[in-house]
Amino acid sequence: MLEISHLRFDVTAENGGELEILRDVSLTVEDGKLVVITGPNGGGKTTLARTIMGLNQPTGGSIRWNGQDVTNLSITDRALAGISYGFQQPPRFKGMKVKDLIALAAGKEELAPGEGCRYLTQVGLCADDYIDRDVDASLSGGEVKRIEIATILARQAGLMIFDEPEAGIDLWSFARLTETFENIHKRGDSTLLIISHQERIIRLADEIVVIEGGKVAKHGPQEEIFPQIMARTVPGCGYMREGER
Repeated sequence: MLEISHLRFDVTAENGGELEILRDVSLTVEDGKLVVITGPNGGGKTTLARTIMGLNQPTGGSIRWNGQDVTNLSITDRALAGISYGFQQPPRFKGMKVKDLIALAAGKEELAPGEGCRYLTQVGLCADDYIDRDVDASLSGGEVKRIEIATILARQAGLMIFDEPEAGIDLWSFARLTETFENIHKRGDSTLLIISHQERIIRLADEIVVIEGGKVAKHGPQEEIFPQIMARTVPGCGYMREGER
């Protein structure tokens, strides 16, 4: 279970004052849930995700994962505790092969025969075509994102956080990506936290959290919150309906 209590994140503004990015955010996510975080651009969604992962250090409040206070843990310690993060634009590693990146994520020097292929198949990639490729600019955005998900699967992460996974990928890759999220969710052994404005991803959610102005503006079951946001009751969200990609 992920428990966020009165979380705050402030930065110093140009005038020397304090700028509140996250304001008293409290949120509980039950094990095995798929929760979509959405809301207006600049509302604090990515900051919240990065703070959960430890990429930002909060200025107040606490974060607990499976009963453990991880508020002040390093990124490495959070990863070891089972928290993972999928970047909006995953990094590329020139000179590193896909199989080596997956082995590194799994904490192994070398993968067992077929192990890397199994993870690639789960994210909809033909293993024979990718396992020996370099993780470099020759791969499309959708390919890199699915390889990143494969590394998260290899880590056997209990909490998977994805920041706008639909950004910058083609329609075919997007369809495969949503199938991957559905399959992970059906297995039920991981909790998914996905930042998205895309209707197809929002429809996958058990619960929806709307972050606006650094606060939780709405939080509830998908069937309750979804009609409200698609009616654009939350200004400036920029939701993408089917066929708008």
